[in-house]
Amino acid sequence: MSKVISQRVEQLRQWLINNQMDALLIPHEDEYLGEYLPEHNERLHWATGFTGSAGVAVITADKAAMFVDGRYTVQVTKQVPSDQFEYRHLHNEPAMNWLLDALPTGSKVAIDPRFHSNAWLNAAIKTVTGSLELVSLTENPIDTLWSDRPAPQLTNARLMGIDFVGQSSSDKRTLIAKQLTEQSAKAALLTQLDSVCWLLNVRGSDIPCLPVLLSHAIIHADASVDFFIDADRLPADFESHVGNNVRIQSPAALESCLQALSGQQVLVDSSTSNAWASQVLTAANATIIEAADPCNLIKAQKNPTEIAGMKACHIRDGVAMTKFLSWLDAEVDAGILHDEAQLADKLLSFRQLDDTLADLSFDTISAAAANAAMCHYNHINQPVPGKLAMNSLYLVDSGGQYPDGTTDITRTIAIGDPADELKEQFTLVLKGHIALAQAKFPAGTCGHQMDMLARQFLWAKGFDFDHSTGHGVGHFLNVHEGPQSIAKKVNNVALLPGMVLSNEPGYYRADAFGIRIENLELVVEVETDGDFNVLGFESLTRTSIDKRLINTNMLTRPELAWLNSYHQKVWNDISPLVDGDILEWLRNTTSELSYQ
Repeated sequence: MSKVISQRVEQLRQWLINNQMDALLIPHEDEYLGEYLPEHNERLHWATGFTGSAGVAVITADKAAMFVDGRYTVQVTKQVPSDQFEYRHLHNEPAMNWLLDALPTGSKVAIDPRFHSNAWLNAAIKTVTGSLELVSLTENPIDTLWSDRPAPQLTNARLMGIDFVGQSSSDKRTLIAKQLTEQSAKAALLTQLDSVCWLLNVRGSDIPCLPVLLSHAIIHADASVDFFIDADRLPADFESHVGNNVRIQSPAALESCLQALSGQQVLVDSSTSNAWASQVLTAANATIIEAADPCNLIKAQKNPTEIAGMKACHIRDGVAMTKFLSWLDAEVDAGILHDEAQLADKLLSFRQLDDTLADLSFDTISAAAANAAMCHYNHINQPVPGKLAMNSLYLVDSGGQYPDGTTDITRTIAIGDPADELKEQFTLVLKGHIALAQAKFPAGTCGHQMDMLARQFLWAKGFDFDHSTGHGVGHFLNVHEGPQSIAKKVNNVALLPGMVLSNEPGYYRADAFGIRIENLELVVEVETDGDFNVLGFESLTRTSIDKRLINTNMLTRPELAWLNSYHQKVWNDISPLVDGDILEWLRNTTSELSYQ
């Protein structure tokens, strides 16, 4: 692969020469700016070999660098050839700063404005003004050079009934139109795929693991919508499903429809909409109102129907996880140590016993021993999948997409009898998980104010993890959903009732092991005897936490009580749905834990 990447880098350098450019920026993005890309838009992978979900490559005439965040610092060294690329931290050493050091004043840096947000472009221009020139491309060189590029896998729309989503598309559009009027906007451009699908109560399978349709939409202040998608992808009853005033437009008509907004005030989320769209609107003399995607906050607060669905699918998903983990323990007890691919396939087979499963919610992270030190490890990208080893750990991070909800769960499992040090590290992570799960907080609290709860016990021992503690989760939509999060990074979106977030602290030691414990949490209102009610979390996930890895003496009595209460809920919901050896395994793994 290194030879292939070398040839592609040379092709791109020749393109730089032919087009009188000094550098090319290649982000892991496409025109929709989503986290996950369809195969035909994986340009960064084509140029570098990198398969992660976040990263940027920069290629100049004589240098190249690959920028990734903390999730991929190990993975990047295994996939991207070091003889071609330097490795840099995506946030600590931004690509534009690297370019300022690498290039002489006046150099031209080529960017594709479709693959960068307008907010990023504005910030980048400010960073390099007076030193470098950013040149917007009308044609991407990788699209020209990628001779065996896969064809897009476009699917037909799946209509979501009220019994699943709880609110009609017409009602949603009315709510959004009211927001636009309040913000003095005549229209809003919707580029986030989950926003478009949520608004119109449709789903698709254009991207593996994400039930979305590659499409755009413009919603107007009169609640009408221009939906940019090939009409033959929509079922005959689509019009009656969405109601009046949804106009189907060819995807190629997006530019002309944006130009038709000339002289109007148009709401654009510059953090999620690509710079190309803003350039078209500006050229058409439209006035851009910078504001958040108007669907985001409403979509994030699940309605009662969606909450009921999320709870129901987590129980079914918990049954699959219970069957898998009980099978895994039996195999290890029998001396059978499977490889990561076999384990991922087996887990999938248990989920597939539920005929409502639409897809996985992301590629399963099945990581044995040292491979778990890579947060977003994928055995599929390895020459040979890793294999379970006795007296070590196995980390499995997985989830399902169901019509009534989305799941995401991580469990770290003892294989044999791991060393006491691993149990202590696991318990530190568990204490952080419990602290966040038990948190009670006033209305208006933001995720960054909660983050330290999950890190405090690791910090006290000089440890940390280089990823967020929690991300939002959609309802049969993106497994990573905004605008809410729990992370070190400041995010001023308050946590609101109905939001679903992950609770996933971890700890990773390169070339040694990885630990993560993840449940999904629903934000709920909590009554108090005080002056005001507060908010808290209700755990949705229904799978036991491996008691064999817990140093009980490190837990306080309230922490132990939380664990036993959580396991009682798992038993109550899952035990009626399993039997035989699986039921006995569940009984053992959810039984009350006490001090030694």
